[in-house]
Amino acid sequence: MASSTVLYRFFKRLVDLALSLLLLCLLTPLMLPIMLGLRLTGEGYIFYRQDRVGFRNKPFKIIKFATMLLNSPNMEGGILTRRKDPRITPLGGPLRRFKINELPQLLNILKGDMSFIGPRPVMPKSFAQYPEAVQNIIYNVRPGITGLGSVVFNDEEELINQARDRGDDPWQLYTQHIYPYKGELELWYQQHESFLLDAAIVLCTAISLVWPDNGLIYRLYPDIPRQPKLQPVPGANS
Repeated sequence: MASSTVLYRFFKRLVDLALSLLLLCLLTPLMLPIMLGLRLTGEGYIFYRQDRVGFRNKPFKIIKFATMLLNSPNMEGGILTRRKDPRITPLGGPLRRFKINELPQLLNILKGDMSFIGPRPVMPKSFAQYPEAVQNIIYNVRPGITGLGSVVFNDEEELINQARDRGDDPWQLYTQHIYPYKGELELWYQQHESFLLDAAIVLCTAISLVWPDNGLIYRLYPDIPRQPKLQPVPGANS
């Protein structure tokens, strides 16, 4: 590993620590009423913890605000969530729309499980869908609250909706299209990682909250791998 990469990752970890501590202090007044609202609505639980694959492929528990029914993975739809999913709780919709449900992951950053920028940590079942070459490399950096794959696929839940509307199998959409392409994106990120790229990802993440299909990241970095044309995949109803 080049010395410049070692220095970058060292200072990135320092920034992660300082910024997560600062944000936890500043955002606690916002998070307390959210916690109260979650306790009084839905099923009454506040935090959602789930096994994810993390840094150097080691498992860890991700922490989020609870936005879905507790037994949702065992209900229709499984581990895939679509926009306006009926399993989302009343308060969960706006929390997910503006990514507020991700705020407790500041604790994961403090613990060293995650960074602000990096590939999203996925469940073991999802990790198994990455090509083997991607599995060996993708988490050589800490997973992030947001990342290049998150920016490009900011409309992921809408893609699931469209697949269902066409009668396609959403899981096959992931395994044949989304995961292989996300793997390419995150490998490209590791080859080009820098504070400037991280800043661009933060900017594009913020813009995508109000303008999802903006394409800004491709204009800033034209050599990012382009998304292959989405091919229909067979579904249970075809």
